[in-house]
Amino acid sequence: MMFDEFGFPGDTDLDHAAPLLETFVYCSRAAESVDDMEVDRLIEWAQRSNADRGITGVLVFGSGIFFQWIEGPPSQVQNLIASLHGDPRHHDIVALDRSVEKRDRLYPNWEMERVGPDQIRTVLQDALDSAEDEKNIAALKRILGHLDSSPLDTLGRK
Repeated sequence: MMFDEFGFPGDTDLDHAAPLLETFVYCSRAAESVDDMEVDRLIEWAQRSNADRGITGVLVFGSGIFFQWIEGPPSQVQNLIASLHGDPRHHDIVALDRSVEKRDRLYPNWEMERVGPDQIRTVLQDALDSAEDEKNIAALKRILGHLDSSPLDTLGRK
């Protein structure tokens, strides 16, 4: 039995039951061939395959921009990251956050949301304001430029 700092029975290690999770947060620009139907197929596939690997998260798609939060066992998330970089359905991948820690999941169920350009723009602008890596800064500027120059009916078009 464990005792707290005052000598009372209890558990001073609050994270003892929390799993070790890797988190990967990124945004990217959809390839020219990606349309709403392709995004729906992508979501359906991700829900099936990621559940089998213990991966959960949220995927936001709007105005040709993907924003995704992925969490799961480190080895599985690392495999998924490798496959994301080889996926022709998107480019200009910008890693916004990556960490490994013992914690409960923030997104225990796979979710997907379609959003408008202003909401995506806010997320991307916040990421740009805190970005330090020059490649990420350049990619975020390209993505924001895409939002500013493309009409909404050209989702994902270069």
